[in-house]
Amino acid sequence: MAVWALGINHHTAPLDLRGRFAFALDQIAPTLHGLRQSLAQGAGRHPDVETAIISTCNRTEIYCAAEAPALDHTLDWLASSGGVSPSLLRSHSYTLESGLVARHAFRVASGLDSMVLGEAQILGQMKDAVRAAKGAGALGTTLNQLFQRSFAVAKEVRTSTDIGAHSISMAAAAVRLAGQLFEDLSKIRVLFVGAGEMIELCATHFAARNPKQIAIANRTLERGEKLATRFGGEVMRLADLPDHLHEFDAVVSCTASTLPIIGLGAVERALKKRRHRPIFMVDLAVPRDIEPEVKQLEDVYLYTVDDLASVVQTAQAHRQAAVAQAEAIIDAGVQSFMHWMELRTPAAGPSGGVVPLIRQLNTQTDEWRALEIARAKKLLAKGEDIDTVLEALSRGLTQKMLHGTMAELRAGDAETRAQTAQTVSRLFLRSSSRNGL
Repeated sequence: MAVWALGINHHTAPLDLRGRFAFALDQIAPTLHGLRQSLAQGAGRHPDVETAIISTCNRTEIYCAAEAPALDHTLDWLASSGGVSPSLLRSHSYTLESGLVARHAFRVASGLDSMVLGEAQILGQMKDAVRAAKGAGALGTTLNQLFQRSFAVAKEVRTSTDIGAHSISMAAAAVRLAGQLFEDLSKIRVLFVGAGEMIELCATHFAARNPKQIAIANRTLERGEKLATRFGGEVMRLADLPDHLHEFDAVVSCTASTLPIIGLGAVERALKKRRHRPIFMVDLAVPRDIEPEVKQLEDVYLYTVDDLASVVQTAQAHRQAAVAQAEAIIDAGVQSFMHWMELRTPAAGPSGGVVPLIRQLNTQTDEWRALEIARAKKLLAKGEDIDTVLEALSRGLTQKMLHGTMAELRAGDAETRAQTAQTVSRLFLRSSSRNGL
């Protein structure tokens, strides 16, 4: 199997371009279906290509496995889905094959490729993506093995190193920036737009500073009420947000909307009602929740996920030693995965690869064992002594297993017999210590 990956992230692509390729979790299944169909049709490829998509505010990555790589076709498909030219996407993307795919996936899962070095949220997002791919029937043995090993490597990195120590999360960075604008966060009113994991994390950090008011605006009241109750806040419908925007000093938004939900006009009206008292706004959504023109308003302090980069990197120097340790763990993980792949790569000649050969050996030995057990049962039924039956069973198995070896030792010319003898000695005549005796 060939393994390849295509992606864009906060290192390679600007926020607005990343927004074109953001897929909500409930979009993953139909998107994977479309991708698999496209890959199956392209160049007559096998229809059972494995695929998975990881889509977060910082990255969109496609992972594939099939009999042969199809990087160009994958890039063309993604470009089309985002409504951009393949050349534009290629200039902002990265493509990986074989062991480089494993290394990248392991680094992503471990938080080494995140905007916040060592952050743990990406691991949960990857697990969600894998569950979605499984649910869509798009995940096969190879990609499943890749991701399960990614999770195992990430766990080892987090338990064996200090990669997550001193980490500043996006939520904590938002609170820090708000603290630079407002002297006392206990005197401000905070509005959270959305009710997902990131909003919950932000609300937790702001709630620790005991703001004057917390409110949740969400499309569905039920989910918003659940979050609002946890923080002693209020809840409103998303449709009512423009009428209440002026009441809040800080607004943090992160929804799965494909279009901005807070426009320039709404913010201008809110500022007028506030008599131009400043509003602190954080847009953590990709695509954007807040129109970018809002940032030009004099009394608005608007930050996006990319704007927070400098804040969240302040503790990076403390983690460089841990990064080196983590990379060593990842190196070992990559070697292990590539060895697993090699075992499944068909070898030259009629015998095929190692794994098929192992299956054939297991099938053959099971047949021999079944024959000898059936013979032993017949002897016992005739009243034969148990020791005699066991002796016959062990002798029968031994003869079957050694028959081919003995035949090879007697066949061929002297050089062939010498090579066979060396192989037989290595396989059957190991020292007792190596056999655990």
